[in-house]
Amino acid sequence: MTIKRDYGQFCGLAAGLNILGERWTLLIIRELLIDTARFSELLESLRGIGPNLLTERLRSLEKNGIVVQVPVPDDLRGRYYRLTARGEELRQPVLGLARWGMPFLHERDAHGTVRADWGFLAVQAMVRPDHIPHDRHEQYLFEVGDRNFTIEVDRGHVSYSRRRPPRPDLTITTDAETFIRIGARMISPLEALVKGTIRMDGDIDVIQRCSAMLGLGIEPTGSKVSNLAG
Repeated sequence: MTIKRDYGQFCGLAAGLNILGERWTLLIIRELLIDTARFSELLESLRGIGPNLLTERLRSLEKNGIVVQVPVPDDLRGRYYRLTARGEELRQPVLGLARWGMPFLHERDAHGTVRADWGFLAVQAMVRPDHIPHDRHEQYLFEVGDRNFTIEVDRGHVSYSRRRPPRPDLTITTDAETFIRIGARMISPLEALVKGTIRMDGDIDVIQRCSAMLGLGIEPTGSKVSNLAG
């Protein structure tokens, strides 16, 4: 086991970095912000970390009360890792860091690993609080690769779910790489529509409200978009 470095500073940021500043640690947090996960699932999602280093990072997070192991139902030996309440407090800082980091993505990064599950956090990072509709109750379904997640807007309040609503007001279908490219402003939604890598089903005013909330400019013509570019 490597010797953990300590910044030796009487500072909250330094204290936080003593726990989270090691390589891979925040990416483990990212995965657990998406959902609970087995050790093998984390290893699969974080290709390149190695089992020994993952074990070391998880032990450190457990020791500091950020991660806990819980039993898997109907599996006496199985264990999930999940965030504690203290760990869940990292959601907004991690989303803020992801939002800040998106403009630094470049074409060369597109050759790296991309997972549809990351879209669940990406869409949360993209939401602009000052553009959340305050007079609507709407559900926006995102079908990203083989994953579904939903944004529900209820008069200024936003919630996120991995569930698929029976009758969403808007359905956006795309692949994980296109979704990340749009969030990073590497490609516009209109360009993706023209290329046929994204599809939108819903009224245009709903599309405009959703795109404004996500900081994206989509202004199609007509009264309804159905299977657009699909």
